[in-house]
Amino acid sequence: MSPFKIFFFTTLLVAAFSVSAADFNTDVNVAWGNGRGKILNNGQLLTLSLDKSSGSGFQSKTEYLFGKIDMQIKLVPGNSAGTVTTFYLKSEGSTWDEIDFEFLGNMSGDPYTLHTNVYTQGKGDKEQQFHLWFDPTANFHTYSILWNPQRIILTVDDTPIREFKNYESLGVLFPKNKPMRMYASLWNADDWATRGGLVKTDWSKAPFMASYRNIKIDSKPNSNWYTQEMDSTSQARLKWVQKNYMIYNYCTDHRRFPQGAPKECTTSS
Repeated sequence: MSPFKIFFFTTLLVAAFSVSAADFNTDVNVAWGNGRGKILNNGQLLTLSLDKSSGSGFQSKTEYLFGKIDMQIKLVPGNSAGTVTTFYLKSEGSTWDEIDFEFLGNMSGDPYTLHTNVYTQGKGDKEQQFHLWFDPTANFHTYSILWNPQRIILTVDDTPIREFKNYESLGVLFPKNKPMRMYASLWNADDWATRGGLVKTDWSKAPFMASYRNIKIDSKPNSNWYTQEMDSTSQARLKWVQKNYMIYNYCTDHRRFPQGAPKECTTSS
C-alpha cells in the first residue's frame, strides 16, 4: 500500500472514531429504579421512568476533576407536574461539591422551569432559574456543563445560560478540589417542584418517561475546554437569555440577602 493510501486510510479511521456515537453501556451504570432505567439501542439511548412506587437514575462509572459533559435530553411530555428530571455533577461526602441542571415539571401547556445551582463544600444557595425558549419535550436538546479551574459554564444547545467564575481571591468558594461523578435522575418532588408544591403529581398519567442520548464526556486537560472563556459572542447570548428567560436570580433576591448581594454577583472583573 502506498504512503498516501496508508495516510488516507488512517485519516478515515480517525474520523470515524471521532464522530462515533457515545455508548451508555461504556460510560454509565443504571444506579437505581429496579428496572425503570433502561439502556436501549445498543447503548445509544437511555430512558428513565417514574411511577408511584419509584423513580430511576444513572451515574457515570468514573469521577472527573474538571471536564466538559454534553447530554441530549428529551423531557417528560404532557402533564409532568410534580416531577423533576436532572443532569448534574456531584462529589462524595457531607461537604460535597455539585453543579446542577434540574428540570421542574409543569401542568400541560406550561413551560418547564430549568433550575440551576452550584454547591461548594456542601454550601449552595446560588440558584438561577429559567424558562426555555423551545418545547423541551418535543425533541432532544443538548445540555452541557463545562467545569474548569477558572469557571463553570452551563449551556443549552451551545447557548450559554449561566457562568460562575472562580472568585476565590474574594473569598468566594469554588469547586476545584473534589472529583465529581455525573448523575441523572427522574423522581417525584411534588412537595415543592411545581408552583411551590401547590400542583401535585397526577399518577393517572404515569409512568412518566425522560430520554437521554449522545452523552459526551471530555476530561482531558489538554482539550480546549480546560482554558475556555466566554468570548464577546457568548457574552451577548448569555445576556439575551438572562434578560428574556431568567425567572429567578439569587443575586437580586433582596429578601434573602438584605445586607447586599453576594460578592460574586457584584464584581465585574
